[in-house]
Amino acid sequence: MSDAYRILVVGGTGFIGHHLLRAARDAGFECTSLSLNPPSAARSVTGVRYLRANLSHRPSLEDLFAKEDFEFVVNLGGYVDHKPILEGGIEVIETHFSGLNNLVDVLRRDRLLRFVQVGSSDEYGDVVSPQREEERERPISPYSLSKVACTHMVQMLHKTEQFPGVILRLYLVYGQGQSTQRFLPQIIAGCLENKNYPVSKGGQLRDFCHVSDVVKAILCSLHAPNVAGEVINVASGRPVTIKEVIERVQALVGSGEAQFGAIPYRKGESMALFGNCDKARRLLGWNSEIGFEEGLTDTINWYKTEYEQ
Repeated sequence: MSDAYRILVVGGTGFIGHHLLRAARDAGFECTSLSLNPPSAARSVTGVRYLRANLSHRPSLEDLFAKEDFEFVVNLGGYVDHKPILEGGIEVIETHFSGLNNLVDVLRRDRLLRFVQVGSSDEYGDVVSPQREEERERPISPYSLSKVACTHMVQMLHKTEQFPGVILRLYLVYGQGQSTQRFLPQIIAGCLENKNYPVSKGGQLRDFCHVSDVVKAILCSLHAPNVAGEVINVASGRPVTIKEVIERVQALVGSGEAQFGAIPYRKGESMALFGNCDKARRLLGWNSEIGFEEGLTDTINWYKTEYEQ
């Protein structure tokens, strides 16, 4: 039997998940991924064991975990979807919350050292920036409500059952290999294709954190003392406007033209969402290291290579 720590990454075939698995493998962990679908060729990590199950289907999880245990679990499961309740938002809530409930219920806890619940800055809603972890959440969508519910679930379990859970509240993560359905890859693709594309006025302030920095924060949280039950922001702490982001991409690519104001702001959208990172520095010894210009250049170069193939 291996002496390496065993880590389970739920959602390991996703954008952040496959970066995390690669880093964990390189750090000497015995890595397992759990997801609904198998990894794509680009996101398959050598040396990782891939398991498939639906978190919402408890019987399949019970069968799986009857013979599995892990020292570390990182829950990246779920998906970003801002649809309102009347358009199916209740399903978003049920998927995230029931999935977490099933997962923590079937996990064998005798070996579990840390459970990392990956949350979202959307949990803050319209809380004034820079948001601090002690602020009361103000969810403004079913998705953000589901993430708040998961946060409170993990905290309740820690208080009542000494569950070793910590919540990392991520801001906008970007980097190589992100789905083109997300904001920044869409802008990069539009510029690489030299399109005129519609966008909002771009006045929103946002906090972009490179995926390699996020992965380091997750790995730091596995062994950090005195973090169980805590919520910790993972952000760059350096906000930029969406308009500035788009203009930087256009300048770095050298093509593309945004039609600012062609799309209205989303109803109820937070106009300023960026985090205070003092707690991450204090508890994790972590700080965002990759500047936005450096990270953006690296990301654009990756997509350029993809388009050339």
